[in-house]
Amino acid sequence: MSRDPNADEALHLHAFYRGKVQTSPKVPVRAQKDFSIWYTPGVAAPSRAIADRPELVWDYTNKGNTIAIVSDGTRVLGLGDIGPRAALPVMEGKALLFKYLGGVDAIPICLATRDADELVRTVELLEPAFGGINLEDIAQPKCFRVLDTLRARMRIPVWHDDQQGTATCVLAGLTNALEVVGKDLAHARIAMIGMGAANVASYRVLVASGADPRAIVACDTKGTLHDGRRDIEDARDAFADKWRVCTESNGDRIVGGVADALRGADVCIAFASGGIIRPEWIAAMAKDAVVFACANPIPEIWPADAKRAGARVVATGRGDFPNQVNNSLCFPGIFRGVLDARAKRITDGMLLAASRELARCAKERGLRDDDILPRMDDEELVVREAVAVASQAVLEGVAQISVTPEQEAENARAAIRRAREEMRVLVESGVVPPPPKSAP
Repeated sequence: MSRDPNADEALHLHAFYRGKVQTSPKVPVRAQKDFSIWYTPGVAAPSRAIADRPELVWDYTNKGNTIAIVSDGTRVLGLGDIGPRAALPVMEGKALLFKYLGGVDAIPICLATRDADELVRTVELLEPAFGGINLEDIAQPKCFRVLDTLRARMRIPVWHDDQQGTATCVLAGLTNALEVVGKDLAHARIAMIGMGAANVASYRVLVASGADPRAIVACDTKGTLHDGRRDIEDARDAFADKWRVCTESNGDRIVGGVADALRGADVCIAFASGGIIRPEWIAAMAKDAVVFACANPIPEIWPADAKRAGARVVATGRGDFPNQVNNSLCFPGIFRGVLDARAKRITDGMLLAASRELARCAKERGLRDDDILPRMDDEELVVREAVAVASQAVLEGVAQISVTPEQEAENARAAIRRAREEMRVLVESGVVPPPPKSAP
């Protein structure tokens, strides 16, 4: 397996900056007397008000723009079980994207526990301080139970980006890819390689959007999924979603491995391990095949190899190749809309609204084989997703604030521009120093 060309530079710059995020004041401090407002004795006034009326916490604090990024580091995409300390750079990177792209303040919280109940209880205890929870890089099947339990118990939105964020981007990307090749979702044969949190959630969303489950062949490390997989049936209490895939999909009851799942397929959606897909397996797919090789940092097959083997549209999770299918295209905009509407939860309807807007943004610009989705730094994309999500939250009755599309567009643009202007000022003033020379 080849070494990522960015690795040395990444190590050099992470060591120089000692991380990627920090906290900054959002109020002016001009003189000593300002501390009497922001801290004691003045701070007692908003504290008393919140004690009398708890809902005022949204007005008098930054709760409404702050989320927690929570991980135990047990399933970091492309890296596996690396633990909470090693996961911290990833969560800091996520926080950076939340702030710069969506104007959302995000705090990385990596927990030293592998116990699902302990993880759930810890996150519950965080509720007073945060407007939402982003779960990240938690191994299955634990991730499903943690998400479902927290969504049922908490009064703020809880989202697992590896499930819901991935599904949002996959649906948008596949919608546009199929339009490019002249095929439709309802009649497409789809191979899903790797059945962790990402593809289990993508399966659910694709079926809900019109894909025929009988035309989907999923494959995990032990082979294709079908109703004869006794290992999954015997563990169906823990793998309920995966067992559902076994019983609903693979109408032809294809048995075998990755090569068998891909044979004749129109689409490959892979969230597995780097380098596991061979070019000859891509060559055996249908004409004008669509290949999403989304493992990071090393895709399941390199785009050039997939193209040479006959794939027409190839996407990866990386930003240095065309067609990046990455959660960064949706989570900043989705949380922007969620927080601005003070939504109590994130529903599948909100997810689908964001996916439709994501796909629409790319279509309006014009679709090509190598251009099926917008770039993550497209400010208008984030604004439009935020509007779609906030509007859907209002429509479904899960918003605590009635915000119009026009109001949300204004809110989102203001938050994003504040974040980007803050970055500009910090860099131009030298408070954030320029990067040193590249690593030798």
